[in-house]
Amino acid sequence: QVQLVESGGGLVQAGGSLRLSCAASGRTFSNAVVGWFRQAPGKEREFVAGISRSGGFTRYVDSVKGRFTISRDNAKNTVYLQMDSLKPEDTAVYYCATAWNPVVMQSAREYDLWGQGTQVTVSS
Repeated sequence: QVQLVESGGGLVQAGGSLRLSCAASGRTFSNAVVGWFRQAPGKEREFVAGISRSGGFTRYVDSVKGRFTISRDNAKNTVYLQMDSLKPEDTAVYYCATAWNPVVMQSAREYDLWGQGTQVTVSS
């Protein structure tokens, strides 16, 4: 069974860092675009970052540029989201997802496989 599993979430103070991981089982990551999304209570799911198949192209929502870094290790079938200088407004459930479109899209509709999510809470 193909699945994505996120890990690395937790509680951190404002200004701190977390690194999220997204591991795929039953599917090779290397031929899929991978995106990170987040959803805060009462809000719509939001695109955070995406990475191309090779890792050579990345895309970020403006609110995390300069603070978050997405990367991938295709040999380990894992994608990472390094989150630095965290703010309370980054608090959300973070999801990874894969897409077969070779372009890194921001719309959740473009992504076909989703993980279960990991909670990130940033205290002020």
